[in-house]
Amino acid sequence: MLATLDQLSQIQLFATLNNEEHQKLQPYTQIYFYQKGEIILHEGDDLAPQLYSLLIGSLQVTKIATTGKETVLRILTNGEIFAAPALVGSPIAPATVTAQSDCEILTVERSALLATIQEHPEIALLMLAVFNTRLQELHDTVHGLISERAIVRLARFIQHFADQYGVEVNPGSQKLKMKLPYYRLARSIGISYEECVRLVRSLKLVLSYQRGGEIIILDRDKLDAIAQGDYP
Repeated sequence: MLATLDQLSQIQLFATLNNEEHQKLQPYTQIYFYQKGEIILHEGDDLAPQLYSLLIGSLQVTKIATTGKETVLRILTNGEIFAAPALVGSPIAPATVTAQSDCEILTVERSALLATIQEHPEIALLMLAVFNTRLQELHDTVHGLISERAIVRLARFIQHFADQYGVEVNPGSQKLKMKLPYYRLARSIGISYEECVRLVRSLKLVLSYQRGGEIIILDRDKLDAIAQGDYP
C-alpha cells in the first residue's frame, strides 16, 4: 500500500518538505510489514532502485566475515534510511538487515527521489551527512577491533547508544532506552559471549546489566573515561 503523508513526514530526509511536496512523492511509495526476526535484506541480494527507510521498529545490520564470524554493524531506529547502494554505486546489499521487532518499511522509487532532490538539493546534503557519519562509525569500529582493548570498545559502544538513542535519567543513574543483550554487545565489539559477560561484570561500579539487555549507567564520568582509554 502507499505511504500516507504523515508517514512520509516521519522520514528524516523528508521532514522539511511541505504537504504538497509529500503529495508528489506519495504515488511512488510503498509500505512493507515485517515481523520480528524476519530478514529484510540478505547480504549479496540485488537491490531494487529505491530508497529504503525504517518507519516503525528496530533493524539490525550485520555482516559475515570470510571466517564466518558475524558482526553487528549498527542498529537502525525510526526514520533512518538504509541500503544506500540501491541509490548509488553497485545495487548489491552490502550487509544483512534483520527486523529486531515488528517493523514497517517505507520505500520511495529512485526516479521520484532524484526528481525531489533536483528541487530540494538539501536532501542530498542530508543523505551525505548520514553516509559520512556511518563511514566514520565503520572506521572507528574497524580501528577498535584492531588496536583497542575490548573494555574500551565496550565502553564506547554503550556510550554511543546512550548518546544516539537516549537515556532515562534517574537519581544517580542513566538507563539506556534501547536494550543491548549480551549477544549483541559481543558481536558488535568482536569478542565471545563469555568474555562479554565477564567484562560487563567487571564494570559493576560503572554500569548494571539487567535481564533482557537493560543497561543502567551508574557512573557516566567513569564510563567516558574508560571509552577514552583510561582504565586500570
